[in-house]
Amino acid sequence: MRLCHCYPADAMTGGSEPTDGREFRRVLGHYPTGVTVVTAAAADGPEGMTIGSFSSVSLDPPLVSFCPGHDSDSWARMRGAGAFCVNVLGDHQADVSSLFASRVDNRFEGVGTRVEATGAPVIDGCLAWIDCRIEAEHTAGDHDIVVGRVVALGADDAAAAANGPLVFYKGGYGRVGEL
Repeated sequence: MRLCHCYPADAMTGGSEPTDGREFRRVLGHYPTGVTVVTAAAADGPEGMTIGSFSSVSLDPPLVSFCPGHDSDSWARMRGAGAFCVNVLGDHQADVSSLFASRVDNRFEGVGTRVEATGAPVIDGCLAWIDCRIEAEHTAGDHDIVVGRVVALGADDAAAAANGPLVFYKGGYGRVGEL
């Protein structure tokens, strides 16, 4: 059974691919995404960035992925670490997401962390964390697809009981209702 049908853009629309980046972003903004901060123990100290393009890839072996932009200075510093940690943010951590999406020099100042298997920072209060070694990296348009092999993971049941996941929807942060 085939679940996905892929067609060239001109076959569906009668024309070429959409070129207006604002319209592309507006339309895709209707799809809510979870918010994570991906961290690493870079050579010059801890580094991290806010990522909404995190996903599970495989159960066997356990693989996840995220998609940093080619022009990301943070990813350029993190890549050499060979490992990363995905911190799943709760709806009480919008300030953490904004901090790691900014261009401030020391994003970790005032943010509590600990380390687990890879040495990448795990942010205090996050709902879950996934520690990974870089398995593969693929070029995709103006981003990279980074695949990580999960080596350790955990969830903070107390944080999850008190908070829902942080989501990004239509250009802003949102909350998930009772599940």
